[in-house]
Amino acid sequence: MHEGIGAPVRRVEDDKFLRGLGQFVADIVLPGELHCALVRSSHAHAWIVRIDAAPALARPGVVAVLSGADMAADGVGPMAPLWTIKSADGKPMAEPPRFALARGTVRHVGEAVAAVIAESAVAAADAADLVQVDYEPLPAVVDARAAMRDDAPLLHRAAPGNVCFRFVRGDEAAARKAFAQASHVVRLDLINNRLIGAAIEPRAVVADGRVAGQLTLYCATQVPHLVRRTVSDQLNLPQSAIRLIAPDVGGGFGYKGKHYPEETVVAWAARRLRRPVKWIATRSECFASDYQGRDHQTHAELALDADGRFLALRVDTIANLGAYVSTFGAAIPSAIYSALLAGVYRTPAIAISSAGVFTNTVPTDAYRGAGRPEACYVLERLADEAAHLLKLDRAEIRRRNLIPAGAMPYKTPIGPVYDCGDFPKILARLLEIADYRGFARRRQNAERVGTLRGFGIACYVESSGVAPSRFAAALGARIGFFEAATIRVQPDGSVQALLGTHNHGQGHATTFAQILSTRLGVPMAQVEVIEGDTDRVPFGSGTFGSRSIAVGGSALDRAAAKIIDKGKRIAAHLLEASPADMTFGAGVFAIAGTDRRVTLQEVARVAYVPSAFPADMELGLHDTAVYDPVSFAWSNGVHACEVEVDRETGEVRVLGYWGVDDVGTVINPMIVDGQIRGGVAQGLGQALREHCVYDDSGQLLSGSFMDYAMPRAADMPPVVSELDESQPCTHNPLGAKGCGEAGSIGAPAAIAGAVLDALRPLGVSDLELPLTPERVWRTIRGVKGRQ
Repeated sequence: MHEGIGAPVRRVEDDKFLRGLGQFVADIVLPGELHCALVRSSHAHAWIVRIDAAPALARPGVVAVLSGADMAADGVGPMAPLWTIKSADGKPMAEPPRFALARGTVRHVGEAVAAVIAESAVAAADAADLVQVDYEPLPAVVDARAAMRDDAPLLHRAAPGNVCFRFVRGDEAAARKAFAQASHVVRLDLINNRLIGAAIEPRAVVADGRVAGQLTLYCATQVPHLVRRTVSDQLNLPQSAIRLIAPDVGGGFGYKGKHYPEETVVAWAARRLRRPVKWIATRSECFASDYQGRDHQTHAELALDADGRFLALRVDTIANLGAYVSTFGAAIPSAIYSALLAGVYRTPAIAISSAGVFTNTVPTDAYRGAGRPEACYVLERLADEAAHLLKLDRAEIRRRNLIPAGAMPYKTPIGPVYDCGDFPKILARLLEIADYRGFARRRQNAERVGTLRGFGIACYVESSGVAPSRFAAALGARIGFFEAATIRVQPDGSVQALLGTHNHGQGHATTFAQILSTRLGVPMAQVEVIEGDTDRVPFGSGTFGSRSIAVGGSALDRAAAKIIDKGKRIAAHLLEASPADMTFGAGVFAIAGTDRRVTLQEVARVAYVPSAFPADMELGLHDTAVYDPVSFAWSNGVHACEVEVDRETGEVRVLGYWGVDDVGTVINPMIVDGQIRGGVAQGLGQALREHCVYDDSGQLLSGSFMDYAMPRAADMPPVVSELDESQPCTHNPLGAKGCGEAGSIGAPAAIAGAVLDALRPLGVSDLELPLTPERVWRTIRGVKGRQ
């Protein structure tokens, strides 16, 4: 049975989870383990006047109550972002200090102020309630635009006007000229709503500091090496002194791919007390401390000629960074977001400005899509509005402006180069499978029974893999985005693959094994994939940004090529031939043009037998490869949906959803299909249900699942997904592009477009996300009231 690249093999890692045999951080129990509970600020902005730990320390089982002052006394340093941005004037962004436990001032509800360490989780939680913190409240601001006003409270002295950066990209002069010559201009003010990640497993950390000079961290993270680096920097330890293990992780969605205060607090406490310390977040803590996503306010303008062809795009975005700059928090609404604003369209002139602003809210960072959904939403809303203004079909206006396949490679006006893609083909196929031609008939039938029917289209392009390291460094990244893979062929021919990526739902144990099954001719059952342990795997960047296959898989492919090269030399020795005459395929080394051959298993056995091994070669059959992409892998696609809106209740029902996606070479179509469907579910959540809300004082109003509405199974429509493999990536060895964020990129724009299409006959031209029944109902009633 074919089980290599392209085969829809069932995920091999699922068996242990179905049997309840997974091991998450909460399952790890160490001898003498202590438990940590954090005292968190109830104020959005306040000075810390006094912390009285005496009542907590008097409780049975309490070992210590630690504060920011204790961390300062121990020389624990500040948390530093791993990507900085330069403003338009060339000055570096404001980078105010942030500490794992607040020192002097708190700047958002939920910021950690003290850590209570006790013999049990219950004792720690009870004692945390007894820690008395005296605050002097300060004025707070939660809206990014309001935070820029002259009379707004200032969060950081280092950031006048609460502005972290003012980023620009593109050619403002060219855009201005094009707008002056345009026949038509459409303008929109858009909100991209703030989201909370809400993975099924909360964040968790266990630190073992029993051995002097050594620290083992168990962490629910997507990026083991990056967390090790940041924690070691703050604790002034060599990275070699910390072993970080990320075991099974129950979902990440980008926000677990960042560094958090609790990782430093727990590590520091374990070293200080010389005992293991465990912290498992409660769901309430997750709402108040997990990095949040999106929260953009955007003014966008599109200039068109008389025939509806795009001439210029101008985008001005204010991004809410929250109270501090998080790991990649500054890069997402600037360098990453702006790179996607050309989209799939030929727009000759583009000018982008983006301001990152501090507010008294939880910091924002990556959430599935990370800048790509925001860019797609801007472009597709503009395209729909332009079609309405020019009285053009919405598919037609897109078709007129798509970059043709013949223009590839295509350099966008803002810099990135698309190496390949057939955007018109993808759109045509999408319209076919969604029966777009039949929509007018379906809409008429809906009108007869009193319901409103709408159809939405969203074209997207995605910079999967994050970025080439040198390119990212030029834009302010403090880390590389390469990946590393080691292959060890054992004496019996079985294979271990060790990678710096991390598997938390993506199916790496399956897809990486499929790559090696194809490249080395080894049955999948004989391949073990190892990730998540910094003492075992090579240094890597981790899993985020749809990069694991395009970058990690490419590293694995290169390592396999090295194994084959060494295997050819060993096989040539065994067959008394020249290595240049050796071929390899399906697990067999052969002398070209003959039937003389040896298997990989035979070569592996000899590789560990000194008496049979070539004298001029190192024993063993193992090698490592590092892959740093030379460019982005440009995934792309078109998504569409059809909705029905109940005019009496405002309820939106998604009747059908379609997607055609170009993710390059598909390693496992079953896994890709699951990734796309999962992304659609999260995109649907953003479009229809999810909204993180603060009141004017900075209190979180959506602090539980009672107030933060997650999508449910009943909300999900039938999803028809097709993959187009005709345009493999031209610059990585697999031809692969990312797939993990496609659904979350396309769904919000497609769903919003469909709902507005349904409501436009009533005179509705704009709605703010999420499109909740109440919001839709009030909008319909408001239109009726004006008629």
